[in-house]
Amino acid sequence: MTSARSLTLAAACAACAAALAATSVPASAAGTAGTTGSATPPSRYVALGDSYAAGSGVPDQSAGLCLRSNHNYPSLLAARLRAATTVDVTCGGAKTKHMAEPHVYPVIGKVNDPQLGAVTADTKLVTLTIGGNDLGSTDAGVAGPILTCVALAQVAPWGSPCAWHYKDTLGNRVNDASGRVASTLREIRKRAPQAQIMVVGYPAVLPENEWDCLGKQPITVFDAAFLRDTVKELNRMLAREAKAGGAVYVDTYKPTLGHDICSSDRWIAGIIPTEPSLPVHPTARGQQALADAVAAAIG
Repeated sequence: MTSARSLTLAAACAACAAALAATSVPASAAGTAGTTGSATPPSRYVALGDSYAAGSGVPDQSAGLCLRSNHNYPSLLAARLRAATTVDVTCGGAKTKHMAEPHVYPVIGKVNDPQLGAVTADTKLVTLTIGGNDLGSTDAGVAGPILTCVALAQVAPWGSPCAWHYKDTLGNRVNDASGRVASTLREIRKRAPQAQIMVVGYPAVLPENEWDCLGKQPITVFDAAFLRDTVKELNRMLAREAKAGGAVYVDTYKPTLGHDICSSDRWIAGIIPTEPSLPVHPTARGQQALADAVAAAIG
Protein backbone atom coordinates (compact mmCIF):
# COMPACT_ATOMS: atom_id res chain seq x y z
CA MET A 1 0.00 0.00 0.00
CA THR A 2 1.41 3.41 -1.01
CA SER A 3 1.98 5.83 1.90
CA ALA A 4 1.13 9.54 1.82
CA ARG A 5 4.81 10.37 2.30
CA SER A 6 5.77 8.21 -0.69
CA LEU A 7 3.27 10.11 -2.79
CA THR A 8 4.78 13.36 -1.53
CA LEU A 9 8.26 12.28 -2.58
CA ALA A 10 7.01 11.24 -6.00
CA ALA A 11 5.32 14.61 -6.39
CA ALA A 12 8.60 16.31 -5.56
CA CYS A 13 10.30 14.59 -8.49
CA ALA A 14 7.47 15.64 -10.80
CA ALA A 15 7.72 19.21 -9.56
CA CYS A 16 11.45 19.19 -10.24
CA ALA A 17 10.84 18.21 -13.86
CA ALA A 18 8.18 20.88 -14.22
CA ALA A 19 10.56 23.51 -12.90
CA LEU A 20 13.15 22.65 -15.53
CA ALA A 21 10.53 22.83 -18.28
CA ALA A 22 9.38 26.33 -17.33
CA THR A 23 10.21 29.03 -19.88
CA SER A 24 9.21 32.33 -18.30
CA VAL A 25 10.29 34.22 -15.21
CA PRO A 26 7.52 34.81 -12.67
CA ALA A 27 6.63 38.37 -11.79
CA SER A 28 8.31 37.98 -8.40
CA ALA A 29 11.66 37.70 -10.18
CA ALA A 30 11.62 41.39 -11.08
CA GLY A 31 13.31 42.11 -7.78
CA THR A 32 15.07 45.29 -6.79
CA ALA A 33 18.41 45.00 -8.56
CA GLY A 34 18.37 48.60 -9.68
CA THR A 35 21.59 50.18 -10.92
CA THR A 36 25.11 50.42 -9.68
CA GLY A 37 25.98 52.28 -6.51
CA SER A 38 29.22 54.11 -5.85
CA ALA A 39 31.45 51.10 -6.64
CA THR A 40 33.53 51.33 -9.81
CA PRO A 41 32.16 48.90 -12.42
CA PRO A 42 34.49 45.90 -12.71
CA SER A 43 36.15 45.51 -16.10
CA ARG A 44 35.90 41.71 -15.85
CA TYR A 45 33.66 39.74 -13.48
CA VAL A 46 33.93 35.95 -13.20
CA ALA A 47 31.28 33.85 -11.44
CA LEU A 48 32.24 30.42 -10.13
CA GLY A 49 30.13 27.88 -8.28
CA ASP A 50 27.39 25.28 -8.08
CA SER A 51 23.62 25.19 -8.64
CA TYR A 52 22.94 27.79 -5.94
CA ALA A 53 25.01 30.23 -7.99
CA ALA A 54 23.86 28.90 -11.37
CA GLY A 55 20.22 29.42 -10.43
CA SER A 56 19.34 25.90 -11.53
CA GLY A 57 15.63 25.59 -12.25
CA VAL A 58 15.00 29.35 -12.50
CA PRO A 59 14.05 30.42 -16.05
CA ASP A 60 15.57 30.88 -18.52
CA GLN A 61 18.01 27.97 -18.48
CA SER A 62 21.11 27.46 -20.62
CA ALA A 63 24.52 25.74 -20.60
CA GLY A 64 23.10 22.24 -20.96
CA LEU A 65 23.28 20.13 -17.80
CA CYS A 66 24.85 23.02 -15.92
CA LEU A 67 21.29 24.43 -15.76
CA ARG A 68 22.48 28.02 -15.63
CA SER A 69 19.82 30.73 -15.37
CA ASN A 70 19.94 34.17 -16.92
CA HIS A 71 18.32 35.34 -13.67
CA ASN A 72 20.88 33.82 -11.32
CA TYR A 73 22.61 36.06 -8.82
CA PRO A 74 25.73 36.54 -11.00
CA SER A 75 23.55 37.86 -13.85
CA LEU A 76 21.64 40.19 -11.52
CA LEU A 77 24.86 41.35 -9.89
CA ALA A 78 26.61 41.98 -13.22
CA ALA A 79 23.70 44.15 -14.37
CA ARG A 80 23.69 46.05 -11.10
CA LEU A 81 27.44 46.68 -11.17
CA ARG A 82 27.47 47.32 -14.92
CA ALA A 83 30.40 44.96 -15.37
CA ALA A 84 32.09 45.51 -18.71
CA THR A 85 32.66 41.78 -19.19
CA THR A 86 30.96 38.96 -17.30
CA VAL A 87 32.05 35.34 -17.54
CA ASP A 88 29.64 32.99 -15.78
CA VAL A 89 30.88 29.40 -15.58
CA THR A 90 28.70 28.28 -12.67
CA CYS A 91 27.32 24.79 -13.05
CA GLY A 92 24.71 22.73 -11.25
CA GLY A 93 26.29 19.73 -9.54
CA ALA A 94 29.74 21.32 -9.28
CA LYS A 95 31.91 20.25 -6.37
CA THR A 96 35.05 21.89 -5.06
CA LYS A 97 37.14 19.59 -7.24
CA HIS A 98 35.46 20.98 -10.35
CA MET A 99 37.12 24.32 -9.82
CA ALA A 100 40.36 22.75 -11.06
CA GLU A 101 39.07 19.67 -12.89
CA PRO A 102 36.61 19.12 -15.76
CA HIS A 103 33.06 18.43 -14.62
CA VAL A 104 32.29 14.99 -15.98
CA TYR A 105 29.24 12.77 -15.55
CA PRO A 106 29.40 9.00 -16.06
CA VAL A 107 28.21 7.94 -19.53
CA ILE A 108 27.21 11.51 -20.45
CA GLY A 109 30.74 12.90 -20.42
CA LYS A 110 32.03 16.43 -19.81
CA VAL A 111 29.46 19.09 -18.99
CA ASN A 112 31.82 21.92 -17.98
CA ASP A 113 35.49 22.83 -18.21
CA PRO A 114 37.50 23.50 -15.03
CA GLN A 115 35.92 26.69 -13.73
CA LEU A 116 39.20 28.29 -12.69
CA GLY A 117 40.10 28.49 -16.38
CA ALA A 118 37.83 31.55 -16.61
CA VAL A 119 39.91 33.50 -14.07
CA THR A 120 42.46 35.62 -15.91
CA ALA A 121 44.96 38.28 -14.92
CA ASP A 122 42.59 41.10 -15.87
CA THR A 123 39.75 39.78 -13.67
CA LYS A 124 38.68 42.38 -11.10
CA LEU A 125 35.81 40.58 -9.34
CA VAL A 126 35.22 36.91 -8.56
CA THR A 127 32.23 35.37 -6.78
CA LEU A 128 32.45 31.82 -5.50
CA THR A 129 29.64 29.62 -4.13
CA ILE A 130 30.96 26.12 -3.57
CA GLY A 131 31.04 23.33 -1.01
CA GLY A 132 27.38 22.32 -0.82
CA ASN A 133 27.75 19.45 -3.28
CA ASP A 134 30.62 18.06 -1.24
CA LEU A 135 28.10 17.20 1.49
CA GLY A 136 26.50 14.47 -0.58
CA SER A 137 27.75 11.34 -2.28
CA THR A 138 25.87 12.49 -5.41
CA ASP A 139 25.71 15.87 -7.14
CA ALA A 140 22.51 17.05 -5.43
CA GLY A 141 24.48 19.30 -3.07
CA VAL A 142 22.79 20.70 0.03
CA ALA A 143 19.56 19.26 -1.36
CA GLY A 144 21.01 15.74 -1.43
CA PRO A 145 21.06 15.07 2.32
CA ILE A 146 17.66 16.77 2.64
CA LEU A 147 16.14 14.46 0.05
CA THR A 148 17.77 11.52 1.85
CA CYS A 149 16.07 12.71 5.02
CA VAL A 150 12.75 12.77 3.16
CA ALA A 151 13.21 9.14 2.13
CA LEU A 152 14.21 8.07 5.65
CA ALA A 153 11.22 9.87 7.15
CA GLN A 154 8.97 7.38 5.33
CA VAL A 155 9.96 4.70 7.84
CA ALA A 156 10.63 6.82 10.94
CA PRO A 157 8.34 9.88 10.76
CA TRP A 158 8.75 10.94 14.39
CA GLY A 159 12.40 10.28 15.16
CA SER A 160 15.66 11.57 13.76
CA PRO A 161 16.50 8.94 11.15
CA CYS A 162 18.65 11.26 9.06
CA ALA A 163 20.89 12.34 11.93
CA TRP A 164 21.24 8.69 12.92
CA HIS A 165 22.03 7.71 9.32
CA TYR A 166 24.71 10.36 8.74
CA LYS A 167 26.11 10.62 12.29
CA ASP A 168 29.37 12.62 11.84
CA THR A 169 29.57 12.06 8.07
CA LEU A 170 28.35 15.49 6.97
CA GLY A 171 30.59 17.32 9.42
CA ASN A 172 33.55 15.29 8.21
CA ARG A 173 32.70 16.15 4.62
CA VAL A 174 32.63 19.85 5.50
CA ASN A 175 36.08 19.51 7.04
CA ASP A 176 37.37 17.62 4.01
CA ALA A 177 36.09 20.35 1.68
CA SER A 178 37.81 23.13 3.60
CA GLY A 179 41.24 22.32 2.17
CA ARG A 180 39.89 22.34 -1.38
CA VAL A 181 38.17 25.69 -0.79
CA ALA A 182 41.46 27.10 0.53
CA SER A 183 43.31 25.76 -2.51
CA THR A 184 40.71 27.30 -4.83
CA LEU A 185 41.12 30.70 -3.21
CA ARG A 186 44.90 30.53 -3.50
CA GLU A 187 44.61 29.69 -7.19
CA ILE A 188 42.17 32.54 -7.83
CA ARG A 189 44.59 34.98 -6.16
CA LYS A 190 47.48 33.59 -8.20
CA ARG A 191 45.60 33.94 -11.47
CA ALA A 192 44.00 37.33 -10.70
CA PRO A 193 46.17 39.26 -8.20
CA GLN A 194 44.02 42.40 -8.41
CA ALA A 195 40.64 40.74 -8.08
CA GLN A 196 38.22 41.22 -5.23
CA ILE A 197 37.15 37.71 -4.21
CA MET A 198 33.71 37.19 -2.69
CA VAL A 199 32.97 33.83 -1.07
CA VAL A 200 29.18 33.64 -1.07
CA GLY A 201 27.67 31.49 1.68
CA TYR A 202 24.50 29.44 1.57
CA PRO A 203 21.07 30.85 2.49
CA ALA A 204 18.74 29.81 5.30
CA VAL A 205 17.38 26.58 3.85
CA LEU A 206 15.64 25.62 7.11
CA PRO A 207 14.20 27.75 9.92
CA GLU A 208 15.83 28.69 13.21
CA ASN A 209 12.90 27.07 15.00
CA GLU A 210 12.71 23.54 13.62
CA TRP A 211 9.13 23.19 14.88
CA ASP A 212 8.11 25.63 12.15
CA CYS A 213 8.56 22.69 9.77
CA LEU A 214 6.02 20.47 11.53
CA GLY A 215 3.57 19.24 8.90
CA LYS A 216 4.98 21.60 6.24
CA GLN A 217 7.73 19.49 4.67
CA PRO A 218 8.12 15.70 4.61
CA ILE A 219 11.04 15.57 7.05
CA THR A 220 11.00 15.11 10.80
CA VAL A 221 11.32 18.12 13.08
CA PHE A 222 14.52 16.76 14.63
CA ASP A 223 16.11 16.18 11.23
CA ALA A 224 15.17 19.73 10.22
CA ALA A 225 17.32 20.92 13.13
CA PHE A 226 20.14 18.55 12.15
CA LEU A 227 20.16 19.78 8.55
CA ARG A 228 19.90 23.44 9.55
CA ASP A 229 22.93 23.08 11.78
CA THR A 230 24.83 21.34 8.97
CA VAL A 231 24.26 24.32 6.66
CA LYS A 232 25.49 26.61 9.45
CA GLU A 233 28.60 24.49 9.86
CA LEU A 234 29.25 24.69 6.12
CA ASN A 235 28.90 28.47 6.22
CA ARG A 236 31.27 28.75 9.19
CA MET A 237 33.88 26.80 7.26
CA LEU A 238 33.46 29.05 4.21
CA ALA A 239 33.78 32.17 6.37
CA ARG A 240 36.99 30.87 7.98
CA GLU A 241 38.57 29.98 4.64
CA ALA A 242 37.53 33.29 3.12
CA LYS A 243 39.22 35.21 5.93
CA ALA A 244 42.36 33.07 5.76
CA GLY A 245 42.50 33.47 1.98
CA GLY A 246 42.10 37.23 1.92
CA ALA A 247 38.60 37.07 0.48
CA VAL A 248 35.33 38.63 1.62
CA TYR A 249 32.73 36.29 3.05
CA VAL A 250 29.16 37.18 2.05
CA ASP A 251 26.57 36.11 4.60
CA THR A 252 23.39 35.16 2.75
CA TYR A 253 21.98 33.24 5.72
CA LYS A 254 20.79 36.20 7.78
CA PRO A 255 19.18 38.06 4.85
CA THR A 256 17.11 35.00 3.99
CA LEU A 257 15.93 34.09 7.50
CA GLY A 258 12.17 33.61 7.53
CA HIS A 259 12.12 32.62 3.85
CA ASP A 260 13.20 28.99 4.18
CA ILE A 261 11.50 25.89 2.78
CA CYS A 262 9.06 25.79 5.70
CA SER A 263 8.08 29.46 5.43
CA SER A 264 4.86 30.80 3.95
CA ASP A 265 7.03 33.26 1.99
CA ARG A 266 9.64 30.97 0.49
CA TRP A 267 12.75 32.21 -1.25
CA ILE A 268 14.09 28.67 -1.11
CA ALA A 269 11.85 26.17 -2.88
CA GLY A 270 10.31 23.39 -0.84
CA ILE A 271 10.55 19.67 -1.51
CA ILE A 272 7.64 20.28 -3.87
CA PRO A 273 8.42 23.63 -5.55
CA THR A 274 5.49 26.01 -6.00
CA GLU A 275 7.34 28.13 -8.57
CA PRO A 276 10.11 27.44 -11.10
CA SER A 277 13.14 26.14 -9.18
CA LEU A 278 14.72 22.87 -8.26
CA PRO A 279 13.63 21.47 -4.91
CA VAL A 280 15.50 23.05 -1.99
CA HIS A 281 17.15 25.67 -4.24
CA PRO A 282 16.77 29.45 -4.37
CA THR A 283 13.80 30.70 -6.34
CA ALA A 284 14.02 33.80 -8.53
CA ARG A 285 13.36 35.88 -5.41
CA GLY A 286 16.03 33.91 -3.59
CA GLN A 287 18.54 34.66 -6.33
CA GLN A 288 17.67 38.34 -5.99
CA ALA A 289 18.38 38.14 -2.26
CA LEU A 290 21.78 36.60 -2.94
CA ALA A 291 22.60 39.31 -5.48
CA ASP A 292 21.56 42.01 -2.99
CA ALA A 293 23.77 40.50 -0.28
CA VAL A 294 26.82 40.38 -2.55
CA ALA A 295 26.24 43.93 -3.81
CA ALA A 296 25.98 45.20 -0.23
CA ALA A 297 29.23 43.43 0.70
CA ILE A 298 31.04 44.97 -2.25
CA GLY A 299 29.88 48.44 -1.15
